[in-house]
Amino acid sequence: MATFIGMTDSTTTMPPSQNDPAIYQAEEAQAILQIAIARHTEDGELTRPQLFEIAEELGIAATTLAEAEQQWTLQRRESDELAAFDQFKKQRLQSHLVRFVIVNVVLFTFNWLTAGTLSWALYICLFWGAGLSLQAWQTYRSGTQQYRQGFEKWRRREQIKRSFSRFMDWVLGT
Repeated sequence: MATFIGMTDSTTTMPPSQNDPAIYQAEEAQAILQIAIARHTEDGELTRPQLFEIAEELGIAATTLAEAEQQWTLQRRESDELAAFDQFKKQRLQSHLVRFVIVNVVLFTFNWLTAGTLSWALYICLFWGAGLSLQAWQTYRSGTQQYRQGFEKWRRREQIKRSFSRFMDWVLGT
């Protein structure tokens, strides 16, 4: 794979010096190969056959690469789902915040007009605001067991929605 990395050209080939490490850590080798692949591909993309060809030249079995590709696909799908879940939680918080503001403005106005002072509306605002603050804290706090449980619950709901939608499309023939 010397032609892939571009080391056969005598102008770019440099003998290893005494300061170069003879052994690279896995992360270092991965970073070097990633840079070499990025330089090799003009548009920054590789086709699947090119990826398998590179793996073959590196001595990586096709089955190992296929398993790695499958694992990467699963990780990417979960990452996309986590991003969608975070967006869902933020939108839900935003809608609750809008309701909080609108309802409390109405309650403050009503309380002011009827009593000439703010009394009971402050208590409602205080307790509701405390609950909303807890929701905001949970919305922006990820990586906890409660976050993961919420994500799994949301994921199941989304899968049920998709299944129902596919079923309805099948029933309606669309």
